[in-house]
Amino acid sequence: MAAHGGSKTVIYAALAGNLAIALTKFVAAFFTGSSAMLSEGVHSLVDTGNGSLLLYGMHRAARPPDRTHPLGHGRELYFWSFIVALLVFALGAGVSFYEGVVHIMAPEPVANPKINYIVLGLSMLFEGSSWYVALKEFRQQKGKQGWLQAVQSSKDPSVYTILFEDSAALLGLVVAFAGILAAEVLDRPELDGAASIGIAVILGATAIFLARESKGLLIGEPASPEVQAKVLAIAQRDPAVQRANGVLTVHLGPQEIVAGLSIEFEDHLTAPEIEACVERLEALLKKDMPEITRLFVKPQTTGTWERRRQVVEAASD
Repeated sequence: MAAHGGSKTVIYAALAGNLAIALTKFVAAFFTGSSAMLSEGVHSLVDTGNGSLLLYGMHRAARPPDRTHPLGHGRELYFWSFIVALLVFALGAGVSFYEGVVHIMAPEPVANPKINYIVLGLSMLFEGSSWYVALKEFRQQKGKQGWLQAVQSSKDPSVYTILFEDSAALLGLVVAFAGILAAEVLDRPELDGAASIGIAVILGATAIFLARESKGLLIGEPASPEVQAKVLAIAQRDPAVQRANGVLTVHLGPQEIVAGLSIEFEDHLTAPEIEACVERLEALLKKDMPEITRLFVKPQTTGTWERRRQVVEAASD
């Protein structure tokens, strides 16, 4: 399944901005010796690599099913999103924390702080532009849901990952600016190192949140209640169906859902008639809900479905 055009636009915008910002920050860190600026450079470089990994994950996820992966490769995107979260923690937060500790233990005055202020100002401008693109796309996806609820229910990690990374980047820039300014005004260079540790905390918290969300998608999350209700409604309308008991769903990708229907057919139906009903349901779902890429139908009485549903609910309590 191809990735959303909007998701790719968000990632391309973030890639372009982060690469330019990373190079600028490294140059500024080299000439000024600022720990916070070096941490910000590492942060932007990690974000650049993360955008590339998300694009790679989209490319891999779009491959069609094959003999070894009969349900497709949609979860590749979720896997690479999880790797992105680990990189934010290991490289972004880890390097920033190390640099901060080193500069607190052996503080050195920041040379030419004006260069840092200029770079930070430009970085905020470019990072803010990338953040706005991601925010605009995420607003379209979330609809009327709250922000946290939208992230938790989203099945497309590419957009909210970039949004959270850019948000962390903007917060990091504010912390870096405050640390460099405080170190200059108070003549306490160790505050520059403290700013690096502050950036590490921001990145660490962001990484933990992204990893938690990616883990849920990687393990397997169900489709939204609205999607499940629509599948049941389509099945219930077929004249051969006495009762659509329920549906089990799991996302293999943002727009790839595997559905298992429990149906109680009319008692008088023959096997060929049941087979014809299943084919009708597959055709209707393919037309009205193209995100249902695989459908499995199990003939089952209402009582059997209810007993199994109760067992599942009891196990999740």
